[in-house]
Amino acid sequence: MKRQLDYFTIDGAVGGNQEWFRNVVMYIGGCAAATACDCCIYFALRRGMLHLYPGDVRHLTKEDYIVFSQQMKPYIRPRVGGVKELSMFTDGFGRYLADAGEQELALTAFSGEHTVDEAVVFIREQINAGYPVPYLMLKHKKSRYRDFVWHWFLCYGYEERSDGMYITVATYGERYVLPLRDLWDTGYGEKGGLIGFVNKIERKF
Repeated sequence: MKRQLDYFTIDGAVGGNQEWFRNVVMYIGGCAAATACDCCIYFALRRGMLHLYPGDVRHLTKEDYIVFSQQMKPYIRPRVGGVKELSMFTDGFGRYLADAGEQELALTAFSGEHTVDEAVVFIREQINAGYPVPYLMLKHKKSRYRDFVWHWFLCYGYEERSDGMYITVATYGERYVLPLRDLWDTGYGEKGGLIGFVNKIERKF
């Protein structure tokens, strides 16, 4: 089974790119804010939630993305040690959604302490429902994932193969396909995790 959200590009890049940021602090540690920005653009473009993105969603540009990132910065600000806890993301992004007048979406945290099989179910359900999945990875024992260490990125697709689920993610303006089982097994006790979206209106029924 394979499912991929209809993602977006900006000036040829897959999603936004943290390396565009001119603010030094954001350039170094703005991955969480960039992930939130990408979620907002996706929801504005594909689900009609235009109030979440202040720019022209039908004409996405690098310059507008940089401006938007600065607007997101106070909510999910880079800090010493990084945005290293899921609650930092849910609290900050939750405040942005509230200030933007969003009444439908709620955020939920899925700890990296869960098993990979549970993560497979979580990602499948989120993507099938039309939600991208913010992913936080802290450490990893394998050097092949060095660009994803202490980093937030966005999962927007998956494919279930004979050897397990592979996820499609966007970060630094690039698309990557990664084996979830290998990625999830970081080899360290300090875990990251995933962020989910819940429709508050539908949940009442």
